[in-house]
Amino acid sequence: MRVLVVEDEQLLADAVATGLRREAMAVDVVYDGAAALERIGVNDYDVVVLDRDLPLVHGDDVCRKIVELGMPTRVLMLTASGDVSDRVEGLEIGADDYLPKPFAFSELTARVRALGRRTSMPLPPVLERAGIKLDPNRREVFRDGKEVQLAPKEFAVLEVLLRSEGAVVSAEQLLEKAWDENTDPFTNVVRVTVMTLRRKLGEPPVIVTVPGSGYRI
Repeated sequence: MRVLVVEDEQLLADAVATGLRREAMAVDVVYDGAAALERIGVNDYDVVVLDRDLPLVHGDDVCRKIVELGMPTRVLMLTASGDVSDRVEGLEIGADDYLPKPFAFSELTARVRALGRRTSMPLPPVLERAGIKLDPNRREVFRDGKEVQLAPKEFAVLEVLLRSEGAVVSAEQLLEKAWDENTDPFTNVVRVTVMTLRRKLGEPPVIVTVPGSGYRI
C-alpha cells in the first residue's frame, strides 16, 4: 500500500510516516498543501493522510482536488478540532474518514488499512493463495500452516503479489506500491527483495518470474 502523509507539524508527520513504514507501507511525506497537490499529480496513492489546516494550500482544497480528479485515492482527514460540525464538513468535502488529534497510532493504522482495502476490488481481510496465508492487520504470514518471518519490504511485496490474484505484477508496479519516492528506480532492490522472499517462503517456489513482464504467485 502506498500512502502520502500531509502534515505541517514535521515531527508528527515524520513519526506517522516512520510508524506506517514499520507496518510495511510505502510512505511519502510533505509538509504543506502545495507540495501535496504536486505529489498527487505525479504518484498514485492508495490513501492520503491529510491534515486539514495546512499552509500554502488548505487541506480542504487538496481534498476537493482529489475528488475533482476522480482519483481512487482515499482520504483520511486529520484535525485538531473534535467538533462534530468540523467532522461533518470534512466528510461533505469528500474525505472518506476523519480522525481528530490527538490520536492513537494503532487507530490511525487501522483506519489507513481499512481505507486502503476500499481502493480496489473487495478482498478478504486475510489473503490466501498457493498455500500462503497473509494477514495484513496482524502482520503475519504462514505457508502450509508454518509461520514465516518477513522484513517489512518482503511483507509489502508479498501482499502486492497476493492482491493481484495471480496476475503478473511488473517490477515497476512493485517499486511503486512497496517503496517510497526516495528509492532509486534503477537499483536492483526489487529483484533482491523477491529473491530473499522466495528463499524465506521455502520450497517449492511459489513466486514465478515471467521474463520481460514481472512476477506472479
